Amino acid sequence: MNISITARKFKAHETLKDFISAEVSKIDRFYDNILDVDVILSYQANKDTTKTAEIIVKVPGQVLTASEISDDYKKSTVLAVEKIQRQLEKLKTKNKSH
Repeated sequence: MNISITARKFKAHETLKDFISAEVSKIDRFYDNILDVDVILSYQANKDTTKTAEIIVKVPGQVLTASEISDDYKKSTVLAVEKIQRQLEKLKTKNKSH
């Protein structure tokens, strides 16, 4: 599983990249054939800066995406990983039933 982290409009710290890699590597338990994972971090500078984490998971024959917005990159990443885990579990049960 290849994990790539992209930070838009800012440079991500190594501690943030390490945290994201650790969180994203947890999804490997839920589905065996994950090819690539792309994590895109961005923010919008309004009155309150909203931080967005978008996760794109490529599996054979399909691309799964999840996006979360919060006030912290770590919180956004954790919530997006939970969404991807649910999608992978659903995909795995569909594949077993066929």
